[in-house]
Amino acid sequence: MREPTYLILTALAAGPRYGYAIIQDVAELSQGSTSLLPGTLYTALDRLAAEGLVELDREETVEGRLRRYYRLTPGGAAALETATARMRRLTTAAEARLRTLRPHTA
Repeated sequence: MREPTYLILTALAAGPRYGYAIIQDVAELSQGSTSLLPGTLYTALDRLAAEGLVELDREETVEGRLRRYYRLTPGGAAALETATARMRRLTTAAEARLRTLRPHTA
């Protein structure tokens, strides 16, 4: 799973969000290292919806503009859990190898 997808699913794990709120969450979660443009986000949301990982929660009009709220599906939550476990295993392996580079202290 690519990082932007992982971050979008992570943002939605906190509850339904609309586009701009997802963009803000992704920036916050990544500490500014990932910045999604609206076109990129909505393309990803369409793909994730087609895969059954997210779905439309509701639509509402705010100040004359339509907001679409998306939510994580059970399949999306499972995919996020699987990706998180995979990254945890990789992180543990990397940390173990990095420890071998550190000088031993007696």
